[in-house]
Amino acid sequence: MIHFTTQINRNENAKWVVFIHGAGGSSNIWYKQINSFRKEFNLLLVDLRGHGQTEVNENLNTEKEYTFESISQEVFDVINYLKIEKANLIGVSLGTILIRKMIDMNRHQIQSVIMTGAIIRLNRTSRFLIWGGNVLKNSVPYLFLYKLFAMVIMPRQNHKKAREVFIKEAKKLKQTEFIRWFGMTKTLNKELKEFEKVTHSVPILFISGRQDHLFIEDVKKMANREKNAEIEIIENCGHVVNIEQAEIFNKLSLKFIAKSI
Repeated sequence: MIHFTTQINRNENAKWVVFIHGAGGSSNIWYKQINSFRKEFNLLLVDLRGHGQTEVNENLNTEKEYTFESISQEVFDVINYLKIEKANLIGVSLGTILIRKMIDMNRHQIQSVIMTGAIIRLNRTSRFLIWGGNVLKNSVPYLFLYKLFAMVIMPRQNHKKAREVFIKEAKKLKQTEFIRWFGMTKTLNKELKEFEKVTHSVPILFISGRQDHLFIEDVKKMANREKNAEIEIIENCGHVVNIEQAEIFNKLSLKFIAKSI
C-alpha cells in the first residue's frame, strides 16, 4: 500500500478530504492547507507510487504496467482500507488527471472534487515538452528535465516558491521511477480525449491562476461544459494556486466543500 498520513477531526461525523499531489511532488506540497482543513474535516494525504515516503517494492506489485488506472486504484485502496465511504478529493496538476480517472472508476465514492492547475488538454507547447522528455528521459538526469519543465510551466518570479517546493520534492524521486512515470505520457493525450466525451454528475470546482498559461484556456472550456462545475480564476498566480495563493485557495475550497456535502 502507498504511504499515507491522516489528520482526524474530533467531530466523529466529520467528512473526509483526500489530497492528491502531482508528478514529482509528494503530500508535503499541501503544507499550507493542513491547518485550515483539519479544523473541519478528516484529512488523508497520500504519497503516490515512488513519491515521497512511498518506497517502490513488491507490495505495490510494480511489475504491472504504470497506468493512470493502476495509480488511481492505489489511492482507492487506501480510501477503502480506512473504510471511507465518501471522499472529497483535491488534486493539483497530474493529480487532477488521476481524480478524473477516479470519477470514472467509482463516482459513487466521491462527494466533491477540487482541481487546481488542472490538465485538461495538451497544447502545442505541452506536447513538445512531452516529446522532448521521451527522447531524453533515458540519457539525461531526470532532475534536469524536471527543472526545465517547472520553469516552462511556472516561469514568473511570483511562481518561484511553487517551483522550489516541487523541485525539492522531486529530488526524492529516483531516475527509474521518473522514467516509468514519464512513460505514462504516451497514453496521456488519449486519456484526456476520453475524458472529454463524458460529463460528470459530481460537483467540481476548478481553481486556476490567471498566469497558468499552458492550461487555463482549456480549463475554462471544461468548466463551461460540465453542468456541475464552477471555476475560480486567481489573479497574479500561476499553476500551483494552493502554494502561491494559499489563503484564497483554502477559503474557496472550504466554502465549496461545505455546500457540496
